[in-house]
Amino acid sequence: MTAPSPVVELRGVSKRFGGTQALDTVDLELHPAEVHAFVGENGAGKSTLGKIIAGLYAVDAGELLADGQPAGRWDPIHAQRAGIAMIAQELSLVPQLTVAQNVFLGIESSVGGVLRRDLRRRFLALSEQAGFDLDPDVPVGELRIAQQQKVEILRALARDARVIVMDEPTSSLTAHETAQLHDLIRGLREQGRTVVYVSHFLDAVLEVSDRITILRDGVKVRTAPVAQETKQTMVAGMLGRELSVTFPPRPASTPNETPPLLELDMVSTASGISDVSLIVKPGEIVGLLGLVGSGRSEIAHAIAGADRITAGSLRLEGREPADWSVRRAIDAGIVMVPESRHDQGLILQRSVRENISLAFLDRVSRFGVISRRRERSRAQELADALEMRPRRVELEIAGLSGGNQQKALLGKWLLGEPRLVILDEPTRGVDIGAKATIYHLIADLAARGVAVVLISSEHEEVLNLATRAYTVIDGTVRDEVDPSRLEVSDLLTQLFETDTKPGALA
Repeated sequence: MTAPSPVVELRGVSKRFGGTQALDTVDLELHPAEVHAFVGENGAGKSTLGKIIAGLYAVDAGELLADGQPAGRWDPIHAQRAGIAMIAQELSLVPQLTVAQNVFLGIESSVGGVLRRDLRRRFLALSEQAGFDLDPDVPVGELRIAQQQKVEILRALARDARVIVMDEPTSSLTAHETAQLHDLIRGLREQGRTVVYVSHFLDAVLEVSDRITILRDGVKVRTAPVAQETKQTMVAGMLGRELSVTFPPRPASTPNETPPLLELDMVSTASGISDVSLIVKPGEIVGLLGLVGSGRSEIAHAIAGADRITAGSLRLEGREPADWSVRRAIDAGIVMVPESRHDQGLILQRSVRENISLAFLDRVSRFGVISRRRERSRAQELADALEMRPRRVELEIAGLSGGNQQKALLGKWLLGEPRLVILDEPTRGVDIGAKATIYHLIADLAARGVAVVLISSEHEEVLNLATRAYTVIDGTVRDEVDPSRLEVSDLLTQLFETDTKPGALA
């Protein structure tokens, strides 16, 4: 049977960012009515390849063909005209506009230059097609990342794209929402559309894809039908060696007589958590287990001083500090690696060195003057320990892959040698090799007596790393559980059966 003509073809495409070769003579074909996955480590070139297809990056060498014709000038406008849209890993929405306004931004219908008042009707029809339950009138800035990702998907559908590049589309979605997205992707394929699926979740890639392209260090290793790949063959292709991700040994349980480093007693905040009680002791990893929107992140924000406590008490080593704030938390040795590295963690236009040192300039200064030598040395130590790629701390952080940006964000807070580290989705957008590095880092922190609060939507991470855990439902802590005795399936059954309160945290 003759293969269909490709809707997009890349011939010998190369792309360089400064001294980094992001892509090296890559050949690729995208066929109509297929789901084509890109897999590889952070920095392998997956997102760069997707952005070239979507016109966000120009090629340095080689050529791109659309429907068999050389594309010539290729930018987002020309790509959109050719029916190509991209849903980037870092979302690009206007927070002040409503959901419907974001979906149709730039393609609003008008008569005589006057906008028509049919946005809501058009949105509801599109939302029904996608199977998403979103309020069209809510400002996007009030939505959590999972809901914002759905808005991005609807934007691509609203433009009737023939090729949709999805860069880590499930990184912020629950298991149920991921299954819903996969159903939508299959529906798009049945309509004859092409979906490029960039993901670190290899099980999801095997479930939804037709063909898989494996990249390593900017070079295409191979493209193969999904039937010819397994998780093991993909990992070997990505890394050039066999690797099975295993969790480090769980830290020993902290003795009962050890006094808590942190205590929350019936804490409520303006962000919606209520009557939260928990304790965290030095040298233990405490997990917060819950569904997206359950209130896990809001509890973390209260501990880190980012959300105002309206009732109850927070105690450090038995004493209740006054005027709890982010600055007071940092001074007390409590730091937080936030869920969204772009919105809450990094300054993208600055170097890796500057981002790592930003929160603790006093550690690299003398008499109020920053020592560039000391700053560079400390940043380089952390970049090496976290196995960042590349490990050049003078590079602008915006040019790094998402996973390496995440490592820099970890380094930023580890520079302060904290006593308690809150990790909110620390492996989101991180490849299988880097996950192992982060897992061992977490275990090493606990072994050195640092307390860790761990939040992850990949529940097996919490169950395999944590010494103790709490279930979080509807903005409050329900139970303390022993993660070593809990299966993911049993946990999900408990969370879904209990989390039935309407209007849970968004």
